[in-house]
This record gives sequence, structure tokens and C-alpha cells, in this order.
Amino acid sequence: MSKKTAAKKKTATKQMCHKCTGLCCRYFALPIDTPKSWGDYDDIRWYLSHDNVSVFVEKGDWYLNIQNKCRHLSDRHLCENYAIRPRICRTYKTDDCDLSNDYYGHDLNFADDRQMEEYMRIKFGSKVFGRLQPIGVRRKKKKKSKTGLK
Repeated sequence: MSKKTAAKKKTATKQMCHKCTGLCCRYFALPIDTPKSWGDYDDIRWYLSHDNVSVFVEKGDWYLNIQNKCRHLSDRHLCENYAIRPRICRTYKTDDCDLSNDYYGHDLNFADDRQMEEYMRIKFGSKVFGRLQPIGVRRKKKKKSKTGLK
């Protein structure tokens, strides 16, 4: 990279940093196992029943996304723990900055449990939820009369 290109990149980065609102400090995403069974998808549906949670798939990998602001993010969008910030923060590159990426390129994105229900209906069939019974509750069997008469 030439000095001129490096200088332009540094200037662009500084401009982005001045506009920063700490978007990357307002959530964290954790990898989760790729669901394989109906039960796995139903567990994800449970995650999505909670506020400020979403699930996305990126390059085939599944992530649980939790919207929760870092307690070190100041009202001025600066890190109040900058000198001893965690490794994840220290290695974060401006190329990955949420401010510069309008589109994340997610293969799938589920914002709530209803979206997962719809996905499960498509994947497992439209009657998938019609068969559900509360756990521990058995259906009553019809008794046969000894005489064969009702």
C-alpha cells in the first residue's frame, strides 16, 4: 500500500470515528450450534421469545445476537475502559465497523419467535405446531365399551 493510499485510509477512519455512535458496543453475538432437529429449532424459538434478542446466520454459522449496551460506553460514545479494554475490543477493525456496513450479508435473520415459527412451518410442515401437547400431559384414550355399543 502506498503512503498516499494509507494516508487516505487513515483520514477516512478518523472521519468514521468522529461520527461513531458506538454501534458495536450496543450488542454482542455468540455462535450457537447449527440446529439439526425440530427440538433445536424450538430451543432457538425460545431464545427469540425474549426481548432484545435475535438470531442470524452468516456464512452458514448461527449466532445469538443480544442487544445490550456495554456499561463502559459513555454518553459521548467513547469507551471509559479504553486503556484496559478486552481483547475483542482491541482487535476490532474499522473495516468491520457497523457504521460503514449498512448490510451485514446475513443468510437468515430472525427478530422474534413468530419468524422462527414461520420458518419451522416451512421446514417441517404446516401442521408442526398442531401436534404439540404440553409436556407431561397425555391425551385421553377413548374407552371401548365391552358391549361394543356407545
